[in-house]
Amino acid sequence: MSDAVRLIEIKEEIHADNQRVAQGLRRQLEEKKTFLLNLMSSPGAGKTRTILKTIDALRDRFRFGVLEADIDSMVDAELIAAQGISAVQLRTGGFCHLDAAMVAKGLDALDLNALDVVLIENVGNLVCPAEFDTGAVKNAMILSVPEGDDKPLKYPLMFTVSDVLLVNKIDYLPFSDFNLQAMRERVLRLNPHIEIFEISAKTGQGVDQWAAWLSREASSFIGLASGASRPGIGKFLNASRC
Repeated sequence: MSDAVRLIEIKEEIHADNQRVAQGLRRQLEEKKTFLLNLMSSPGAGKTRTILKTIDALRDRFRFGVLEADIDSMVDAELIAAQGISAVQLRTGGFCHLDAAMVAKGLDALDLNALDVVLIENVGNLVCPAEFDTGAVKNAMILSVPEGDDKPLKYPLMFTVSDVLLVNKIDYLPFSDFNLQAMRERVLRLNPHIEIFEISAKTGQGVDQWAAWLSREASSFIGLASGASRPGIGKFLNASRC
């Protein structure tokens, strides 16, 4: 390389800056005792419906807020807010992912003192969201049956960085050639520690098992005794900022 040419690794600098913000955000969440979950998937996999089913299963135990990310839409945030749940719309304006700074702005619009769990619905994409730390305590992803069982082969990073895999739309299995066993083997080769739950956000099948995992993780993080609930549970803030 010529001495007159400087090479600047932009991507490395961006990720380093993002990591610093993400670490600071996790410290803030720990102080506030607010559990932040980053939910990722491809478009149409069922993130919004899964969020609503999850909140419905746990609304007697935790106070929920939701950060909704879309390139250019407010549809999902309006749907969440219509259920009386605090919702903030993050319009990315072309970005195909959320980073920690975007999430921090969204959290600033929520009253974290009044929330136990915040769910991030990341931009629908199996590539970019996996590369950026949002500051979340845990990462979860959805793979829907109609997408096919080969996605761990095509998008390995997403499955590697996720703590939980939700296989959604299992009610569609009888009409599909989706191979659950092959999918499991592919995912576990990438990430032996991942938790896998088979669910149908449409029918509610399997949601209780997934909700039980989230309840344990959130309770441990915020220091809530097993089976206990925060005072005022069930009185959701209808504070949409979309």
